[in-house]
Amino acid sequence: MTRFLGSLRMPSPRERHEWLLFVLLIGPNLALFAVFTYWPLIYNFYLSFVRWNFLRPTKPFVGLDNYANVFSSAQFWTIVTNTFVFAFFSVGLTLIIGLALALLINQPLRYRNTARAVLFSPVIMSGAVVAVVWSYIFDPRYGLIDQFLRPLGIASPNWLSDPAWAMPAVIIVYVWKNLGYAVVIYLAGLQGIPRELYEAARVDGAGPWARFWHVTLPGLSPIAFFLSVTSVLATFQAFDIIKVLTDGGPVISTTTLIYHLYTLGFVSYDAGQAGVVAVVLFMIMLVLTIIQIRYLEQRVNYG
Repeated sequence: MTRFLGSLRMPSPRERHEWLLFVLLIGPNLALFAVFTYWPLIYNFYLSFVRWNFLRPTKPFVGLDNYANVFSSAQFWTIVTNTFVFAFFSVGLTLIIGLALALLINQPLRYRNTARAVLFSPVIMSGAVVAVVWSYIFDPRYGLIDQFLRPLGIASPNWLSDPAWAMPAVIIVYVWKNLGYAVVIYLAGLQGIPRELYEAARVDGAGPWARFWHVTLPGLSPIAFFLSVTSVLATFQAFDIIKVLTDGGPVISTTTLIYHLYTLGFVSYDAGQAGVVAVVLFMIMLVLTIIQIRYLEQRVNYG
């Protein structure tokens, strides 16, 4: 004990200054992170065990009743299915079409920069504005799609009022809005692949398809991994386009977990069940992120 105490020493003025500077620089950020991230998570978890409708001051503890009510609802499992369908097709189409467009724009085209700017412009637009514009495009009588289909003798479907077409319509709009982001990120990755690798593959007799599989895809794997993780998280939180386009309908065909959370919390004023949905949504996103990091990262080639 004496030897241990003897080994201790007072920090030097320089060390104290560095520690104080660290606290001053990092402390405010940590405090904001705790207030706006950790505390809401903890408080939401608490709300999932109480009955509260925002109008009553009391919050009686109900245990697992909120969880039982949510999980016993057949509507809830339909909403979970909607969420996964929306996420799967939105992420898949964004990554695949984004890669194809990035490969096209990466060619020595005359208007490459213009095409990149046009593709990226929807990303910076408000989701509500995008949804309003597309609601006119989807109009079955006067919309732009109807104007193309009518001369072909094809009747335009009721995109936003037919349960069979509402989800595809929402996916189309979401992909259109976010496609430019994937294209720009892919382009950055393509321009970072050394030209020497393509020259070496060409000398070895590799054709365009072989160069794509053995040079381009491995070189883009870190970009694809990043986009897949961030895109999945973003789709599970997509709200504005669904709210404006379909309001979750028709017949909850486009209601996702985040929209269900909104309706429970701010339409039905049921904070307890809304808290349950928030916990479920958080756990799904956490599990999917862990799975992606664990299994997809193994296939990433960091060069």
